[in-house]
Amino acid sequence: MSNTKNFVAVDWRTGPDRIYFFFPEKNSYSRFDFEDNKVLSGFPKPVDGKWEGFDKTAADLRFGFTTTTTHWNGGVDTLWLFYDEGTTPYVCEYSQQTDKAISKTPIAKSKWEKILPYYEKIVGVMWAESTAQRESYWFLLNDGNYLIYEIYSKTLEVLPLNGSSWAPMEEYKSQMMTAVTNDYPTFDTYFYVFLNDNRYLRYEQNAKKVFGPYTISDSTWPGLLKD
Repeated sequence: MSNTKNFVAVDWRTGPDRIYFFFPEKNSYSRFDFEDNKVLSGFPKPVDGKWEGFDKTAADLRFGFTTTTTHWNGGVDTLWLFYDEGTTPYVCEYSQQTDKAISKTPIAKSKWEKILPYYEKIVGVMWAESTAQRESYWFLLNDGNYLIYEIYSKTLEVLPLNGSSWAPMEEYKSQMMTAVTNDYPTFDTYFYVFLNDNRYLRYEQNAKKVFGPYTISDSTWPGLLKD
């Protein structure tokens, strides 16, 4: 077992709720299923050839998150993967139903264009609210601020961590590596912020409180530290 020092985490909702962890040093990824509470056997695996239509390496990936839209036969889950295409920030729209990429677009020409000025500072994204009138996401930045982006109105707010329910994260801003949503709990949503010293924070939406930091280990994240 080794200490994982660098990875990007993204959430996935279609099928068993899970998180994918991408490791840039070895261009590999792992799958952590919440129902099993562990990384599945056979992981980590090489990224190459496993993500149809998304032909980038783990080192190109900056952050990612899932959105869900209503549909007559159920919700449609989309994973948005934000990455570098040379010196240009891009976003890949990846279908969780078909398990392949739908499109790859410069962020400046996408529905996410308003976050472009903050691209280099974004640590991760929390799904905050979803109603018929409003769907908002919180973007955690590594400079002591965060964004609230509402999709329908396309409004963007820049707010300080201090004074918010995320205030305890401010002291860890220089250590933040990646962050990801977990909406597996039936009546709650968690947001994990992974730090670069083998620890993590957990934000619980119902309590509006940050817990931790906790050490990443085989008891807290079984299989994540496996090579």
